[in-house]
Amino acid sequence: MDTFDCIRTKLDIREFSSDDVPQEIKSKVLEAARMTGTGLNTQHWRFILVESNDNIKKLAEDSTSGGWVANCNFAIIILTNPKYSFHLIDAGRVLQNMQLAAWNYGVGSGIFTGIELDKLRKDFGIPQQLNVSAIIGFGYPQKKLMGNRKERLPIHELAYYEKYGISNKS
Repeated sequence: MDTFDCIRTKLDIREFSSDDVPQEIKSKVLEAARMTGTGLNTQHWRFILVESNDNIKKLAEDSTSGGWVANCNFAIIILTNPKYSFHLIDAGRVLQNMQLAAWNYGVGSGIFTGIELDKLRKDFGIPQQLNVSAIIGFGYPQKKLMGNRKERLPIHELAYYEKYGISNKS
């Protein structure tokens, strides 16, 4: 899929079919993460691939905002090192690349950040020095997606030229 079309059509998905995502696609999603740039090339992020039904259920139980993840096919916990001031920017970069790589193969995803941190750390062996930046649930969308349903503000309301508030080049 063309990169721009991938960006234009990607939707956040929180209702997944029971179809299994092939291991090859999961590997490509992780490879997209590995290939993502980081500030100063620190490559400080780490990823936990969660595939078993029991652990997917634990993710849902450890969440305050992502109970829907219980029905995904797999999930990835994104960990970053907060000693770097840019760690959350890097988390956003890697998150987006993983989502776009998955969407390229028709695999949807949704993110959540609301967690019960102590439970999650214990359940998944997460070291104290790493920040749990986000969790992404992946799977094939349950519903067939029709067309571009994104409702976005027009560009003239979002982008300015040279100074804030100047909405055209004239």
